[in-house]
Amino acid sequence: MITSAGILLYRIAPESQVLIAHMGGPFWASKDAGAWSIPKGEFAEGEEGALDAARREFREELGIDAPEPPYAELGTFAYASGKRVTVFVADGTGFSLDGLEFGEFELEWPPRSGKTARFPEVDRVEWVSLDAARERVVKGQRPAIDALERHLADAAADAST
Repeated sequence: MITSAGILLYRIAPESQVLIAHMGGPFWASKDAGAWSIPKGEFAEGEEGALDAARREFREELGIDAPEPPYAELGTFAYASGKRVTVFVADGTGFSLDGLEFGEFELEWPPRSGKTARFPEVDRVEWVSLDAARERVVKGQRPAIDALERHLADAAADAST
């Protein structure tokens, strides 16, 4: 089973927003809906902790370190393929996107050409509303957006009591 871990940063200004990344490479270039992701990547369970992997992958994909605030484990979400992603959340208010340097991967391109080209793992990141994120992220990550919305509602309710 493939396991991944990622970091979903949020901010509340004035509505809740999350930071998502558009997947790079030629397959995703002209797509928007379902072509975005939480910054995440694979790791080997037992060899690396999920939060450590999430922080490493954030750095590899975006070229900058994830912020230092406390993280909460939002949950582990299964894709239809069986892949599982553990998502951590943190308040990203004030997190600067300065210095982004997207990681790259190699791919035979054009297909069956025998030529290899390099592409960015992600080609842009954006702060978007929770509703926009639900439309844009890959289907398997949509439950994480719903879970974050519940998490924020619970935190607001706890703060008001």
